[in-house]
Amino acid sequence: MRSIGEMGRDSGLGVSALRFYDRAGVLVPAWVDPVTGYRWYAPEQFGEARLLARLRRSGMPLADIRLVLAGWAGGDTGLVPRLLDGHLRRLERGLADAREELSTVRALLGHKETSMTTATAGTRLTVPGSELAAALDAVRHAAGTDPELPVLGGIHFDIEGDALHLVATDRYRMAVARTPTAGHGGGRIQVTVPTPLADAMRALLTGEAPARLTVDGGKVELETEGRQAAGQSLGEDFPDYRRLTRLPGGRRLTLDVPALRRALGEQDGEVCVLALTDTVAVGDDDAAGDRVGVNPAFLLDALAVGDELLLEYIGPKAPLVLLRPDVEDAFSLLMPVSLEA
Repeated sequence: MRSIGEMGRDSGLGVSALRFYDRAGVLVPAWVDPVTGYRWYAPEQFGEARLLARLRRSGMPLADIRLVLAGWAGGDTGLVPRLLDGHLRRLERGLADAREELSTVRALLGHKETSMTTATAGTRLTVPGSELAAALDAVRHAAGTDPELPVLGGIHFDIEGDALHLVATDRYRMAVARTPTAGHGGGRIQVTVPTPLADAMRALLTGEAPARLTVDGGKVELETEGRQAAGQSLGEDFPDYRRLTRLPGGRRLTLDVPALRRALGEQDGEVCVLALTDTVAVGDDDAAGDRVGVNPAFLLDALAVGDELLLEYIGPKAPLVLLRPDVEDAFSLLMPVSLEA
């Protein structure tokens, strides 16, 4: 017999998924301990679990998966191939439809005039070195690394008036930080700094000395205490992060950040459950209150900015918002992970 943890690890489904498929009647454990409720699986169920994992990765609907598993267990040699062929045809039709729609979107983008203000020549401003360092530290973890989306592989500098906002996102999370500036005070200027250059800038900011930021066309330079880091910005337009952060208000909960860090450090999977009552704690599928799935490593990154944080909870499928109570427009967004997939 395999425990639910062993079955989740060996089959690739995960413990939360196995609990879901048990409740759905798709893969019911061979025995459940009547005292502890712990689930145990028979040896022959391992093959079914591996098959189930492959079918789910292919995107097959749950109703069809039930029939495939029933046909598999019953030795039906005709039903299963027909179900697989039917699912493949649906995927091919969906891909053809998606290609057509995306081609239309590309054509529309080709005719759309961007309203983003580009960097003007010779823009110079002064930034407090320690505050710029803190802002870079607050957003660096969210920068993307996907080579297919190079524009997300940097930190976006958004200068407007006397404020500089730094933004980074890899699609699954976003971090925004703010620092004051002097010497600009004009219209909006935006430039995306590649992460290697942003890291070189951060390495210069070791003290309280102010830093001079210069944007000249596609060139970006930071100078402080006689040392410089300079390079070319990323050429593509960064997504409109202001639009992405227009979220309805939610329930705000104070986080016990040290305790949450310790609990998250004990998680060894890619998904964990947060239980939200009057507080926020790492729980399980049976925990009281609202339950939301998160990537524990991503949440740990977002918690690194300080020990005093709030969590704004909008709903199980809406981004989680982590806020600093002492800073108005510095926050992180974290996309939840489905507990039913």
